[in-house]
Amino acid sequence: MTDHQMQIDMVEVKAEDIIADRRAMYDSFITATVWSIGATIVLLVLIYLFFG
Repeated sequence: MTDHQMQIDMVEVKAEDIIADRRAMYDSFITATVWSIGATIVLLVLIYLFFG
């Protein structure tokens, strides 16, 4: 077998990049949470109207 050398390119990670990435992830999480809560409320109201 031949020896393989691994090469890793190191890039500078800045706090602004990390903050922007986490903020985007947080915004997506909040959007999904709001939509799921809204859908649950609508579903419960519909169940109440049909079977209540």
